[in-house]
Amino acid sequence: MLWLFVSICVPGVAFAGVPTEKIRDTTDKIIRIVSDPALKGAEKKTERKQMIRQVIDERFNWEEMARRTLARHWRERTEQEKREFIDLYGKLLERTYLDRVEGYSGEKVIYQGEQIDGNYGVVQVKILTRQQTEIPTEYRVKQKGDDWLVYDISIEGVSLVNNYRSQFNSIIMRSSYQDLIQKLKQKTEKE
Repeated sequence: MLWLFVSICVPGVAFAGVPTEKIRDTTDKIIRIVSDPALKGAEKKTERKQMIRQVIDERFNWEEMARRTLARHWRERTEQEKREFIDLYGKLLERTYLDRVEGYSGEKVIYQGEQIDGNYGVVQVKILTRQQTEIPTEYRVKQKGDDWLVYDISIEGVSLVNNYRSQFNSIIMRSSYQDLIQKLKQKTEKE
């Protein structure tokens, strides 16, 4: 998921609305970070990751993603449990996808358009890899004030939120919510 933001390096030629511009702006910031010679090398890894996470945090609506991922189990959670889940979920996605971001190698994205329906929108892009493989991707965004924040990403038709919802629901139904939290803690604490 996160690697997709740094994959965007060539602006689309079609008219882009506000949601597309927000995605493009975030992508450009991340590209500057991973391309900056002053931030290269193992000794800069922690600093680089922190900078990337800060940029991602500005564009992602972690609470909305977490709520949609837990679905019906969200309502059953206390405020403290919700905050804990949001934190662990963000860390999980960071650990899972940050290496892809750091592995940026000049992939290109063609902005194909956007659709807006009230406070919701979809930014459609096509990622073009160095091997000329096309990867259709959609950023689902929700307006919050004057901003548009990502609450789901669909890659080749597979929704990130739906994928995790299915996995997490299965764990909760087989054992418990507490078991899910323990598994997330173990996964995010591994180095």
